[in-house]
Parts: sequence; structure tokens; C-alpha cells
Amino acid sequence: MRRAIIPTAAVLTISLLHAPPAAAHPSGKTPVAEGSGGAVATVDLDASKAAIAVLKKGGNAVDAAVAAGAVLGVTEPYSAGLTGGGFMVYYDARKRKVFTIDGRETAPKAMGPTSFEGIPFDEGVTSGLSAGVPGTAATWDVALREFGTLSLGQALQPAIEVASRGFVVDQTFYDQTAQNADRFKDFTSTAKLYLPKGAPPPVGSVFRNPELAATYRELGRRGPGWLYGGRLGKEIVATVKRPPVTRGSTRNVRPGLMELSDLRDYRALLRRPTKVSYKTLDVYGMAPPSSGGSTVGEALNIIEALPEAGLHEYLEASRLAYADRGRYVADVPGVPLEQLLSDGFAKERACLIGERAMPSPAAPGDPDGSYGPCEQPTGESTPVAKEGPETTHLVVADRWGNVVAYNLTIESTGGNGIVVPGRGVLLNNELTDFTFGPAPGDPNLPGPGKRPRSSMAPTLVLKNDRPVLAVGSPGGSTIITTVLQILLNRYEWGMDLPEALAAPRATQRNTPQTQAEPEFLAKYQAELEARGHAFTSTPEIGAATALEFLGRDRVQAVAEPVRRGGGSALVVRPRK
Repeated sequence: MRRAIIPTAAVLTISLLHAPPAAAHPSGKTPVAEGSGGAVATVDLDASKAAIAVLKKGGNAVDAAVAAGAVLGVTEPYSAGLTGGGFMVYYDARKRKVFTIDGRETAPKAMGPTSFEGIPFDEGVTSGLSAGVPGTAATWDVALREFGTLSLGQALQPAIEVASRGFVVDQTFYDQTAQNADRFKDFTSTAKLYLPKGAPPPVGSVFRNPELAATYRELGRRGPGWLYGGRLGKEIVATVKRPPVTRGSTRNVRPGLMELSDLRDYRALLRRPTKVSYKTLDVYGMAPPSSGGSTVGEALNIIEALPEAGLHEYLEASRLAYADRGRYVADVPGVPLEQLLSDGFAKERACLIGERAMPSPAAPGDPDGSYGPCEQPTGESTPVAKEGPETTHLVVADRWGNVVAYNLTIESTGGNGIVVPGRGVLLNNELTDFTFGPAPGDPNLPGPGKRPRSSMAPTLVLKNDRPVLAVGSPGGSTIITTVLQILLNRYEWGMDLPEALAAPRATQRNTPQTQAEPEFLAKYQAELEARGHAFTSTPEIGAATALEFLGRDRVQAVAEPVRRGGGSALVVRPRK
């Protein structure tokens, strides 16, 4: 039997088990809630309250997820919004089946594989060229029509109220505004909204966005066609093609390629989820163009094929899964998804993991269906593309047992930095998730109508066709390892769910150095360096949300206690 006890993992579990219980944040946010009747966890108290209000009024998990997502577009506008995109994984309790919605942004039809060549990455970010055809509104529409009970207008009402009355600026909102101030000031519409009086709104002040309230109100009244080909769509295209650059700005702002026909042609797609069996569990995730489901699933398969599972094995399995992700996974025909998630391929990859860390970049394997004893890979690895660290994730469960894990994003913190004039919403810069090139053979080069590869990994865990856990995180390309590490914390190393989220993180993405949080380095660096790992420090990785079914109609919702200012977990009927 495989051993799942490694000194590093054991120390981690013990230290967290003796940590004091999580207390309410000064903002009123509480990271852990337990009870019945439904539950939610988001990064934001207003969004969590909106979801709970929908659940209390009889709405289901999809209704609540859309309502919370719309509120996050108000209170977390640098991470998510109406003109972004995302992925939703949904468990339907009546059908006992998992569904997924692909609301990823697409490239305009005029974009080709060389559209970003020769453009510095930072210059690509802050441009019309980086704005993808948005998928969020289409995701909400499909989710509500297929699985919800509310109309779009009803689901948007909580966000309209928050945008109208305003919310209290916290340190995270202030810091993110300040970090973006140099580029925000270069666009008249953005400076007007986010730099009132020429500076970020101070902590403790009330920030209102009446233009966004009006936009949501009109979208609810007119429906998604108002964006996908209607007047709002025309305004988005005009902003992409002629960004409202402040007079006197020296920034080189490239126009975009989006046309109104690109918006008319956009569709949010129902896709078959990825699935792997792990221990006695079934783990479901997003299929391409997300690489979340395939990479989390492959890494779990590799770890399960090993004789023991500790932090060294976690890092090495991640290294190999990222090598395969870069070579095979993108929005292209013929992704070998079945073989990437097969036990045979996992065993062939697992046999490469020894006592010492492999050099990076590791080569991808050959998921050809023919697997021998420890076949050495010969292919060339592709580098990890830059992805914005932001995005947001939420989880919702309702009283009927339906569950949603939902990632939504506008890519970089602040998207492309351009607010659509008069509409109160930032455009995404999602197309920078494509490989800039030149990179012959890279499956993630841009193309007409193509969806850039994503690392978003909303994940549902089922046992006997019933949900037991839902989890996801923001964090760009670190999302995958964050979700993977939380699953290992919970199911390999014996932590409960709050411990699993709070534990210090490290992320190995087939790079020479593993990024790790300071607390992780303080505890495990010396031992892992003795096994050949090299590290670099980063302040924090991810900002996860999760929930777990505890039996007897009890559910536990969990958000971050500290990362990104802490999150907000709520339940309909708290345990007494």
C-alpha cells in the first residue's frame, strides 16, 4: 500500500491542527461557516450576502452564483466583470450529473498567429489588441436558462443595488487601484471612475459606480443581445478600436481587431467535464480550452501511481503535468485528453520521479496509448506563458444539493485598463494568455475565433455520484497547483478543509525554481533543497474558496483567512 506520510506533510498537519480557530475579519468577513440550507464562499462579503439572499428566497445554486458573480463585478472590478469570461462547473442534484459551461473569451476573426509577435508583453496588456470577445454575460444567460430559476434581470438586482449604494473601500481595493494608477490615468474614462480627484479612493470611503448599475439594469431589461450585437456591443467595439487615451499621454496604446460580428458570433458552450478517479472519489473539472481539469487530473493520477505521497512528490507530479499541459492542451482539435488522463500514461510519467528533483524544463510525455516500463520522454517542452495573477472564484451549494464552482476573470489586475466610456466596466486583456511567439508548433498561438488556454480550475469532487467537495482559486498559472495542493492537503495529509486552504503553498510549473510562500520556505525549504529543489519566494499564492458536505445536511463553506484580504463564507442556517 502506498505510504501517504512524509515528515514534511506530517509537520504541516500538526502545526495547523494546533492553530487557533479562524476569527471574523475586521471587515465583517468570516472565512469559515457551517450549517444547512445552502452555503457560499467568495472573496467578498457583499457577493456572499447576495448569494445567501438568493438562496433564502428560494433560488438555486446557479441563481446564487450568477448573482454573486455580478456583485464581484462591482466590488472586485479588477478581477472580474461583465466584459470578461470564465468557466462554471455545476452539479445537478436531480440528474446526479456534472455539467460545465465554457464562457472563455475568444479572439476576433481578424487575429492570426503573429498578431502579438514583436510586441512587448506589458504593451500588449494595456491595449485594445488584448481585449477578447467577452463571455461572462453569455455564461450567465446560458447558466440561468439551462439550470437556474431566475431571469437575468432578477439575478442582476443585488449587483445593481451594490453599485448604486456603493461599498466601503478596503486595503486590497486601494492597493490594486494604486498599482494601476499610472495606466489608469492614461484613459479618460478609467481615470474618471477609479482616480477621482486624481488619486485612488481612500480606504474607508464609499465607492459608487452608478454607470455600472445602469449598465446592469439595461442588460437585465434588454437581455444579452444588447451586448452581443446591440448598442452596448457597438460601444465595446468602438472602445477597443479607438481607446479613449488621455490627451498628452505618451503611452503607446495599440487598437484592437474586434468587430461587431465577433460579438454576434460568440457562444458560451456546454462542454463535457474532465473526470479522473482518485482514491474512492471522482474529480471533475474543466476541459480545454481550460487546462485546469486535465492538469489537476493528470497530477492526481501520477501521485496515485507513486509508492508514497509527500511534498516532493507533489512538486514533481506538478512539473510533469505542466510539461504535458504546455505541449498538448489548448483550444485546438485533437487534444489527447483521454490519454492524458489515463492510468497508463500516469504510471509511465510517475516512474520518472525519483528521490531527487528532476531538472526543468522537463520534457513532455507521449500520450499515445502505448505505455511501457518507464519510457524516457524525447519531446521538447514549451515555456509557461504569462497569465494574470487575478481572477476570482466562488462556490455555492443550495438546499437541494446542487453545487457550483465558478471562476470568472478579466485577466490581469485591472484587465487592459480601459473602461468603456459611460458604462462603468473595464475591458479584459484575456488575449495575452495566448503565446506571443514566434513559437512554431505551440498549440496556444492566437488564431481567429480561438479561445486562449486558461489555468482556471473550478473543481467538484464526488463520491457515489454525490458531491463531497467543491474548490477553486484565482492566481493565473498557479491556480492548478493551488487546487491540487488543497486536494492533497485534504485527502492525502489528513487536514480538514479550513486547514487545507490556510496551509502555506508552493507552486512548481516546470520551471527551474519553485515559487513558494515565506511560511512554506521556513518550514520545508531545507529538506526539499536537500532533494534537489530550488526555490524563490513570493508573498502569496492563490485565494481559494471551497465547500464540503459533512453529512446530515450540514455543509461547511471556507474562504481564505488572510490571503487577498481574507474571504467571506456564509450559510443559510448557521449551526448552533
